[in-house]
Amino acid sequence: MTRFILWVCLVMIVGGAQAQNRKQLANFSQYKHYYNPSLTGHEGAVLRSAYRNQWTGFEDAPKTILASAELDLQKLGRSNRTFFSSQSASRESERELSAQHGLGLTLFHDQFGPAKETQAALSYGAGVRLSEELSLRWGTAVTYTFHRLDGNSLTVDQENDPRFSHVLGGENRSGRADINLGLSLTGDNFYLGYAMMEVTEGKLASSGGDYLNDFYARRHVGQIGYRQSITDVLGLTINGIYQHDNVNKSTLEGQLKAVYDNLFWVSGGYRNDLAYTLGAGLRLNQLAIGYTYETPTQEARAIDKATNEVTLSYHLSALKRSSGNGRRRGADLLIW
Repeated sequence: MTRFILWVCLVMIVGGAQAQNRKQLANFSQYKHYYNPSLTGHEGAVLRSAYRNQWTGFEDAPKTILASAELDLQKLGRSNRTFFSSQSASRESERELSAQHGLGLTLFHDQFGPAKETQAALSYGAGVRLSEELSLRWGTAVTYTFHRLDGNSLTVDQENDPRFSHVLGGENRSGRADINLGLSLTGDNFYLGYAMMEVTEGKLASSGGDYLNDFYARRHVGQIGYRQSITDVLGLTINGIYQHDNVNKSTLEGQLKAVYDNLFWVSGGYRNDLAYTLGAGLRLNQLAIGYTYETPTQEARAIDKATNEVTLSYHLSALKRSSGNGRRRGADLLIW
């Protein structure tokens, strides 16, 4: 392992780099529940996964794996209906795709050189319809995050540097439990949400060392999305996310997606002062796969390497693409 990657790792993990240290997902619109528990079940019952290889080609660069499951508790309780449905729903049931009571489990793993982070989150989201077109959702999540830093693999220019002396030459482990809270307004073609993440800043329960105590910070997340059909087969979606905490400061990201026939999409995005993204994806009824290529902006080219991200999702209930008489309903854009 080169000295440079070790230095970068120490600065980002222990020394508190700014927004680059925040865990990012380029296709964030597909993982709304990860950032806001009230949106658990917003798109019904779905299994999702993502693999992100940051700075591809750079030795021991960050790699992220995420897997999640969202279930509709109301549908699970209906014994007279098959949950894993391959039949299209009626228009009314499609309007009710968003779960009134959603339960989610998210597993997250990130590795950067000698540093590893693993998190499990159990989330619950509930909604009440305010009108025919508008719902209010709220939710909470309980999380447990485990950090491990292999101090035996670290090399620094000055071994007596007080910033790093407490983590060198040993196994550093730390575990923290916390809660997340979220609130959102949703409609057929939009969502607007706010969440407070790591509400207790790791103080709900803790174990192991305290080498990361100064870097647990309450995080505020705002999300917004809108989708609109342009023709019978073409549509546009726009999604945005804002994150802020006292350690990593603020990041703002937006993504524009062009959708053809609810089947294929291309996207472009920008993360302020950090990266540009280009993506594409394909949905075959309940199965969807996406790919995003991310390149750093001029301001973030300390490591001038691209990032590759692959996403995979499976909806447990089929999504309707045509009306009951077999005619295509272009007005219903299904992809965020």
